[in-house]
Amino acid sequence: MWHIFILILLIFYLVIAYLLFKKWLFLFLQDEDMSSSQRSYSGVILLIATIFWPVVVPFAYLELLNFQLKYSQEIQLLKNQADNSNKHENYSVK
Repeated sequence: MWHIFILILLIFYLVIAYLLFKKWLFLFLQDEDMSSSQRSYSGVILLIATIFWPVVVPFAYLELLNFQLKYSQEIQLLKNQADNSNKHENYSVK
């Protein structure tokens, strides 16, 4: 019984690790401003973050929440500006 549970957890861990690595690698390859030494360091960090995703992802999420709380007024202002510009584009297209 425990073997099945551990196998399910291992499969879950590997699937999430694969999906995160795929997404992070895509974002990593899009950054063209890095030097070769920065790329090598970033590649190592990418591998470490993928292996330790159960620790990395919650901390990254907390950092994202703190950023959102700190800049909530500015974010809301930008959202409103984007909504207003979209409304004006819709009216001009018709």
